[in-house]
Amino acid sequence: MQQVITHWWEVDSTDTIEGLKRQPEIIRAAKLLREGGLVAFPTETVYGLGADATSQAAVAQIFEAKGRPSDNPLIVHLGSPEQLAKWVEGVPSVAKICMKHFCPGPLTLVLPHNGQIADNVTAGLDTVAVRFPSHPVAMALLQVADIPVAAPSANRSGKPSPTQAQHVWHDLSGRFHVLLDGGNAGVGIESTVLDITGDVPMLLRPGGITLEQLRDVLGDVEVDPNLHSEKSKPRSPGMKYRHYAPSGEMFLVHGEPLKVVGRVNRMIKEDVRQGKKVGVLTTEERKHYFKQANHVIACGSRSDPESVARGLYDALRTFDQEKIDVIYAETFPECGIYTSVMNRMRKAAEGRMIRV
Repeated sequence: MQQVITHWWEVDSTDTIEGLKRQPEIIRAAKLLREGGLVAFPTETVYGLGADATSQAAVAQIFEAKGRPSDNPLIVHLGSPEQLAKWVEGVPSVAKICMKHFCPGPLTLVLPHNGQIADNVTAGLDTVAVRFPSHPVAMALLQVADIPVAAPSANRSGKPSPTQAQHVWHDLSGRFHVLLDGGNAGVGIESTVLDITGDVPMLLRPGGITLEQLRDVLGDVEVDPNLHSEKSKPRSPGMKYRHYAPSGEMFLVHGEPLKVVGRVNRMIKEDVRQGKKVGVLTTEERKHYFKQANHVIACGSRSDPESVARGLYDALRTFDQEKIDVIYAETFPECGIYTSVMNRMRKAAEGRMIRV
């Protein structure tokens, strides 16, 4: 694509929403969105690359900038739940319950759209994925722009999502117009996607809101059986294609802790003997076990699952910076936010799992 001048604007994310809406960087970025430009901005999950969701031409720039497949739908971001009715066929009671308990926040709702959203946002589906980010910079930008903004993660397609402004700059500088730097993302992994078009809500993608939290509020919530399928047409972002992956070959190593440590250390020794640079993705509690590896990263503490979610993508990007050839990663129990972490790790490893 043709290179453009990318501006990096810092904003004071500690300001109130009303104060942020008066900051000149927010005003100028909102104007650029209304005029069809591309703006990268922080959300509470990861940084997003936004364009006017009603403009086919504006949204097409997102796919070109990211190198994203056109059949992969985008999430539409709105400044407040009150705006939802303008873009969907109707707002069912389950949507109102979800918005009351989880919005603004890292939950995306899939609903039938009313035809006003650009076709390349929905990938030709009759539904649209909508969410209301809670990051103050995102809220201020969306409220000033006063348009629906389609915004996937602001990274090259398939690579780890950006949780810091410098991640966005590294991946996409020269491919979009403005980067709003509002500090680090808080959750660290993308939003949960919940399809509420059927009789029973269905989880399409685990994320910042856990399945357990949804069931506490909604009762019965099903899990899409195609969640791990690479063949079906995507109903949600993140359901198809290589995602979140570092450049090095990544393996998940699952089993009893001491057996995992022993197996990983044997593989490290053999890989180093062959001249490979080896990385280990682990936690604070176990990082001292892997002294033979070239680079060991603790993405958080096992006793603090949220810290693992926050640190995952930055850890994967660090392995790329260190030019690591092979990465061995410990696994986590499939519950709470760890379910979302494991979903991202399986995709990053392209399903490679070593069981010991």
